[in-house]
Amino acid sequence: MSSLSLNRLEEVSGNTPITRYCLTEKENSILEVNNFTAKANGYDGGMENSSHSRETVYLGAQERQVWDTLISVLVRLPAALDRQLHKDSGLSHFEYQVLSILSERPERTLRMSVLASRVESALPRLSQVVARLEKRGWVTRATDPSDGRYTLATLTDAGMEKVVATAPGHVDMVRRLVFDPLTKTQLRQLQESGRRMLGAIEEQEL
Repeated sequence: MSSLSLNRLEEVSGNTPITRYCLTEKENSILEVNNFTAKANGYDGGMENSSHSRETVYLGAQERQVWDTLISVLVRLPAALDRQLHKDSGLSHFEYQVLSILSERPERTLRMSVLASRVESALPRLSQVVARLEKRGWVTRATDPSDGRYTLATLTDAGMEKVVATAPGHVDMVRRLVFDPLTKTQLRQLQESGRRMLGAIEEQEL
């Protein structure tokens, strides 16, 4: 999302509607003229040929504040979790996710393709991470005996010990950053808001 969003001010010059969108708090702005006015002035800059067939509705001031807050959380929360895990356990948050997910599975095993879906990662990236974990003795990989097209990732006993040792510090940080600052009502609202946004995302992925 660009910064093209803060305010929308309608002005009228004769019969010509002009819409101003505020770019920044320093009042930089652009003028977007509607299709009719543009054509009347001999301009055909591709507005009708745009892949966006409907008029863009830019963010209002409150919406911009909500969006900025959400982006800050999405960027800074994983970074904070990474810092704690690196400092206390020598793991990235992504590496811990891989180990944790495997620890919860029967026989501590998953197909790599399924694991990639669970951690929302491309398979090549996951393969690189698992290779690092394998070198440290926490994960093994083997061909799936039921279907040779697939590779299984298995958490070793040493890997399970790593998860058990790492989990308390990680959970404490999650609680401090996410759960402690919010009331029970706010947590329920956060969960419902998250579900709604995930639903919208999943619709776009279809």
